[in-house]
Order: sequence, then C-alpha cells, then structure tokens
Amino acid sequence: MNELKIFCPATIANLNCGFDVMGLCLEGIGDEMIIRKVAEKGIKITKITGADLPLETEKNVAGVAGLALLNATQSDFGFEIEIHKKIKAGSGIGSSSASAAGAVFGINELLGKPFTKQELIHFAMKGEVIASGSEHADNVAPCILGGFTLVRGYNPLDLIKIESPSELYAVVLHPHIEVKTSDSRAVLSPTVSLKSAITQWGNLGGLIAGLYTKDYELIGRSLNDVIVEPARKHLIPNFDLVKNAALENGALGSGISGAGPSIFALCKGQAIAEKVAYAMSNAYLDTGIAFDMHISKVNDQGTKIITN
Repeated sequence: MNELKIFCPATIANLNCGFDVMGLCLEGIGDEMIIRKVAEKGIKITKITGADLPLETEKNVAGVAGLALLNATQSDFGFEIEIHKKIKAGSGIGSSSASAAGAVFGINELLGKPFTKQELIHFAMKGEVIASGSEHADNVAPCILGGFTLVRGYNPLDLIKIESPSELYAVVLHPHIEVKTSDSRAVLSPTVSLKSAITQWGNLGGLIAGLYTKDYELIGRSLNDVIVEPARKHLIPNFDLVKNAALENGALGSGISGAGPSIFALCKGQAIAEKVAYAMSNAYLDTGIAFDMHISKVNDQGTKIITN
C-alpha cells in the first residue's frame, strides 16, 4: 500500500470542567487527507483545499507532526500529503488537531504501524505547537483514539479513553468568526482561587464518573465551568443566550468548545439534540453572523481510512 485516504474528525475539547485535559470525538464532521509514499525523503504538502494554510512543511501542523514521526524511524523514503479542510481554522472544534492527527495516523499506516495509537499522540502534539504555541493533547487524543479522552498527565503522557454512553449526542453551533487560541488563552488568569479549584475538580470527577456509570443526570450536573468560561464567554456573541436556550430545551449541559467561538451542548437522545439545536440557532440569529449547526453522536473510532 503506497497511498491512502483518511477521515480526520472534529473534536470538542475542555467540556467545561476539563480544561486542557478532556475531549470528545465527533461523527461526520472532519477533514479528509490523502497521503502517499514517495522516493524522496521528508514530508511534502502538495495540496490544500478549503483553507488558506501554508504549504511549507515546517509551517504546517500536518508537516511538523509528520516529520516528528518520520524522524523517529529509519525510513529512506518520504511522504506527500494532500489536505482537504472541512473544519475551519479557529472554529474551536479541532481544525489543527485533525491535520496533525491525520498526518501521523496515515504515515504510520503506510509504514506498517510501527507505533501504537497512544504513541501517535506524542507526534501529533508537536504539530499543535504551530497552531497554539504549546503541546497539548485534549484535541489530538480524541481525534486519534475516538470516544472521550482524559489526559491524566503529560510527563510522561498518560491518556485514558472512555467509551461514550450510547444515547449521548453533541450539538455544536459554529459561528463564522475566528477566535485564535492564543487570544483566548491571553484572557485567562495564571492563578485561581482554592474555592474555584475545588469546585472544578469536583465537577471533573463527577463527569468521569457519569461517563463510566452512564448516569446522564450526573454528567449534566458536572458540566459546569467556574474558571475558564467566565473569562472567555465575552469573546463569543450571544453566548449566554445560546447556552440558556440549550439548557431550557433539555440539554444536559452547554459551554465553549475548545477556545471558541463554537458553542456545544450535550444531550440525551437524538430528539432532544434536534430540539436543542433549533433553540440554539434561534438564540444566535440576531447577531447577524452566519453559522453552522452540527448534531453528532460521539465517534468511538477516531481517525480512520476511507475508501470513497
């Protein structure tokens, strides 16, 4: 096998109480990449559609991530990468992580899978530095592994995949504006009060417990962020209106997806998800900003090879 086409799914990171440590993988929303083995050593980005991104290997998240993996092998050949972006940059649903994860997944497949999926995350994180200035796994981990993921620690990297309860749906409202991760991080305080920290880690523990026990009510009670959301929500027009509309129409919880501007809600069942999506849309209409709505089950597979 010298060429393959892959699907690189979008993700929701943070999930309110899990800032920088929690994420989930979405179905049906994602980029496509074509990766082929070539005689020339190194990584070459040959084509990008759907976004104005650099073709230079060292300036592209897929190129940097792919090189990190390739440099860890003894390969005497290289790879060409085509990137077909369907996730807009700065959308808050893991655009850069999809590129990084897709590159390392595809190259690993063409090399005969010398690395495990867990090991691939280490290389994908190198690409994330280009997009956000730091190595973080809360998007690339669910993108590669699927399901929910918890980053227990970084030194060494310690990741736990959690299977999603079967009736859980995610709703995402994606405004057509960009919030750069660097800007959204700049509004955060480097310190938090002990009271807020206790509340936050209690909610994170509750969310993990709710996922394992499939306790939807506990999941909903735990989707509360007292640290990051209050500092960031002013960056997103009508955030409070949209969140309240989601909760009033049956959502388990709602919050900022990643660094924003996307707003997500988790729901039990497709019928409630559709009702919540309609309510969120109506709450955002008067901003005059175009937006997309997505309703998705949690994708338990992650990045995958596609044939069409």
